[in-house]
Formats: sequence, C-alpha cells, structure tokens
Amino acid sequence: MIRILQSLADVSAQYDALFCDLWGCLHNGIAPFPAAVSALQTFRAGGGAVVLLTNSPKPRAGVEAQLDDMGVPRDCWDTIASSGDSARLAMFRGVVGEKVYFIGEEQDLPFFEPIHLLENCPEIERVPLAEAEGIVCTGPFDALADPDVNRPDFLYAKTKGLKLLCANPDIVVDRGDSREWCAGALARLYTEMGGESLYFGKPHPPVYDLARRRLAALGRDVPDSRILSVGDGIHTDIKGALGEDIDSLFVTGGLAATETKTSHDPVSEALTAFVQKEMIQPTFAIGQLR
Repeated sequence: MIRILQSLADVSAQYDALFCDLWGCLHNGIAPFPAAVSALQTFRAGGGAVVLLTNSPKPRAGVEAQLDDMGVPRDCWDTIASSGDSARLAMFRGVVGEKVYFIGEEQDLPFFEPIHLLENCPEIERVPLAEAEGIVCTGPFDALADPDVNRPDFLYAKTKGLKLLCANPDIVVDRGDSREWCAGALARLYTEMGGESLYFGKPHPPVYDLARRRLAALGRDVPDSRILSVGDGIHTDIKGALGEDIDSLFVTGGLAATETKTSHDPVSEALTAFVQKEMIQPTFAIGQLR
C-alpha cells in the first residue's frame, strides 16, 4: 500500500533536494497554490534545494518570467530545468535539421534563440512544411482543438521521413478549470501514424541529466537516494522518477484527481486501483503539495 502523506514535512528530513513539477503542483496555470509555495519555502529553510523540473517548452528564462508574472515567490525555488532547454540543445545539435516546420504559438518563439554556450551555434530557419527537414513542436496551434486536425500534415511529413522534436511530452494540462492539449498529444499521434517523435522532457533521461547539472551548479552534491521527485503526472513525473531510480511523491489532486477520488486526500482504494491499472508505483502520495 502506498503511504499517503499529510504534508511534505512528513518525509522531508529524508531528502536534500526536490525535483518539483510546476503545473498541477505549484500552480494551476493561472495562480500559485499557497500551500505548495509554503511547503517549498519550509523545505528550503531547512537546508533543502528545490529544482523546478518542468515539461514547459520554454527556456529557463521564459519559465522564470512566467512564474514571476503568476506571482510565484522566488524564495520557494533555487533553479529551473525545463524540457524546452533539453529540446533546444538537441535542436541546435541538428537532430531535426536546420530548416524546420514549427508547430506552436508565437509566445514560444524564444525557443529558437541561439544557445551561446554552444560553439558555432547554427541558425535554425522556420520554413513551410514542404521545405522542412524536420518538425519542432512546442505545443498545438490551438490547445483546445483535437490533435487529429494535424493528421493531414503528419501524413505528408511521415511520407517525407521527417522527425518530430517534441519540446513538451505532456499530453494534457489543466489551466484553471479547462483541460488543454500539449505537444505530447501531437507527438503521440505522429508516432501512432508511423512517424518518429523525439522526446526530451519527463519521463525521458535528458531532462533529468539537466536537472542534476543545475543542482550541481548550486554547489550541491546530492546523491539520487536523497532526491525526491514531486509531480501529478503518473506517466511523466512518476514514471520518470522510477526510470531514474529516484523516490517520488505523487500529487493525486492534479491530473488524476477524478481517478484517485481526491478531495483533500486520495481515497486509498481508488489510488491503489489507479496505480495498478497504470502499472506505475510512486513511493508516496499526497492530495495536494502542502
């Protein structure tokens, strides 16, 4: 049976660092969760380090600006590792070519800004699909539209053998009370159609390597046994933690609130049934990060 926590403080003494998800854990896409902010502030006050590990397609600076706009206090985190940064590094190393068809919103265009840490960083040119060597997807053109609207373009891209770089493996996210599609839904469709999708966020290793590097840059030498991964995505946060052999805290009141019957806490029987169905087992569970 999974241990259901009443607060992060129940186990915080066991860990020196958190890899903490954003959407559904620290905020709802509109405003921060006060209890989650307080929990992270308390963890840091006790000497712990907080790495915000997010599947956002934005570079670190973009995520930071978004958090500031949302009112997330800077004293509840230490550094940020984003799927966007991992994916950008791969893009500039040429995994989908230098002429790409871009699927995403105008707000995500900073994704194409050069990475100055790379020597001879190439310029990535956004072109029409017919001229593309590959596809870069930071999210759908319309987050509320069924991913199937991309099927005609994907069929054409598949016949050309184009690879799709997915900057955000999440399938859906809840913005307030509205559920929106993410880049992962489009990448999943492309793969189902026979195309090749490349992933760089949770649950895939590159973003965890980045998170460890960001933690080390803080001067913190933390073994995996002293890291706790916190998140509400069973197939991203929890599956990723299992793959990295890191303990995990499953926030059941996010994406899986209905399945786990979470109000303040998950219903134990519903939680057990859910993780057995998904065949992914977290170390701990909690209704909301607090």
